[in-house]
Amino acid sequence: MTELEKMGLAAKKASPILAAASELTKNSALLKIAEALESRADEIIEANTADLKSAESNGVAPHMIDRLALNGKRIRDMAEGVRQVASLKDPVGEVLSMTKRPNGLIIGKQRVPLGVIAIIYEARPNVTVDAAVLCLKSGNTVILRGGKEAFNSNNKLTQIMKDCLAEAGLPGDCVSLVQDTTRDSATALMQLSDYVDVLIPRGGAGLIKSVVENARVPVIETGVGNCHVYVDSDADLDMAVEILFNAKCQRPSVCNAAESLLVAEDVAEAFLPAAKRRLDEKNVEWRGCEKTQRILPGIAAATEDDYYTEYNDYILAVKVVKDVGEAIEHINKYGSGHSEAIITKNYFNSQRFLREVDAACVYVNASTRFTDGFEFGLGAEIGISTQKMHARGPMGLNELTSIKYIIYGEGQVR
Repeated sequence: MTELEKMGLAAKKASPILAAASELTKNSALLKIAEALESRADEIIEANTADLKSAESNGVAPHMIDRLALNGKRIRDMAEGVRQVASLKDPVGEVLSMTKRPNGLIIGKQRVPLGVIAIIYEARPNVTVDAAVLCLKSGNTVILRGGKEAFNSNNKLTQIMKDCLAEAGLPGDCVSLVQDTTRDSATALMQLSDYVDVLIPRGGAGLIKSVVENARVPVIETGVGNCHVYVDSDADLDMAVEILFNAKCQRPSVCNAAESLLVAEDVAEAFLPAAKRRLDEKNVEWRGCEKTQRILPGIAAATEDDYYTEYNDYILAVKVVKDVGEAIEHINKYGSGHSEAIITKNYFNSQRFLREVDAACVYVNASTRFTDGFEFGLGAEIGISTQKMHARGPMGLNELTSIKYIIYGEGQVR
């Protein structure tokens, strides 16, 4: 038996214990985790510093180092996310419906944990805690497999959680971290069908593609965010500039950052120069269509690949479109189904955009950066699902459960 199989077996054995744990016990463990994150912040930062030094020496791009970095504020935010999850209603055991059949059987639907969840993710160490506590609260054991860039941080965070689980009387194997960060371990985890019930990848397009192609367990796709901001002909242009600046520049390395800008031709000459002046404050590189290049001389030409690309950087693909219909057509062709925004004062255009854009989250007059479990009131989310079955959008507690049918009888036979 391999080390990964041993980890899977341990998680499987811990699964029924956690599934049967009371809400009080699970909340006790989560609150201990939140307290320990803050009280042991120095240990976390020390481990994270080792990861940052290694990343810098290996030439990791600055925007990716930002994803990797932890500081006092980010650790406090993690702890607050844990407390928010603890405050949420426990979904396990909730009876969703109960009906009586003509033969007297009473049939209900009840929420139950998924079982053992495996999560493969990349640089951001906060995912280690965000994902684990959602799994714990929803009664699921979890096997985490992070990237090599954050190994020291992830290891420290996992050990803290294991310590807190033991203090709360729960098995430490409810949370595990794969120690091997090679590609082989990721592939092996994708195929651990004897022990893993659901696999959730969080990362770029390459990771998602690899998981979908290689997994032998059910997969919930998350993460890839080729998000658009469309500035309609009836937009408040000052508002549009600020929303674009936030969506592109506030944190460009995350999946809900805008990657493409679409502008209605009626307002392009007024809007584009103003938007470029604002984004020049962050040295954003513009890549535009021919119409955009005529309005903004000197910018690079956008290729077909640019419109498909999730940059995770200060780069923006731009296209001038005829109207909301062409914008919707463009988004549905090139987008990843994550988050899309329209800026408009036109009610009918906003309703058409909401109705016809095929994405998990569709915004009117707000930044795509709000696609986040914490911002949606779900607590720390496990990821943003871009698929349509079982879960879509920010995945909170309910999305980490399945249902079972419960049937009450009085001796009925068929």
